[in-house]
Amino acid sequence: MPQQITRVSAYALLRQNDHVLLCRTVATDPVCPNQWTLPGGGLDFGESPTAALVREVHEETGLHIRPTRLADIYNLLLDPIVINGEQIALHTIRIIYFADVLGGTLTYEVDGSTDFCEWIPLADVHDRPLFSLAQVGLSLMLQSTL
Repeated sequence: MPQQITRVSAYALLRQNDHVLLCRTVATDPVCPNQWTLPGGGLDFGESPTAALVREVHEETGLHIRPTRLADIYNLLLDPIVINGEQIALHTIRIIYFADVLGGTLTYEVDGSTDFCEWIPLADVHDRPLFSLAQVGLSLMLQSTL
C-alpha cells in the first residue's frame, strides 16, 4: 500500500497585456518533468495560502506580487508515483489566485522545482507542454476576460 500524502499549494495567475507568466518544471520532477506550470508552490506548516503564494512566486520568479482574488481551488489525485524509491499516492489541493505584479526583476529559481520562467504570449502558450494546473489556470484567465 503506498503512503498517502495530501499537499496544499497556492499558485498565481499573472497577466501582462497579452502575456501570461509560466514556469518550467525541472527535468527531475516526479510528477510533471519539463512542463510549464503556474508559479507558486506548497504551504509551509502554519503558513496562510496568500503568504505561501507571495513567498513561492518570489522564490521562483524574483517578482513581488499581491493576490487580488481567489480564482479557483483545483483538486487532483495522482496515481501512485515513486519519490526517493518510495511509492506515494499524492492528493494535491491547489489554490489559484489572480494576482498583480508589484515589482522585482524576473529571475529563475536555482536548485528548486522550476528552472525557467517566461512571459509567454497567450497566442503561443499551447505550443508548450502544459501541466494540467497551467491548463486550468489559463482557462480561468480567459474566462475572466469575457
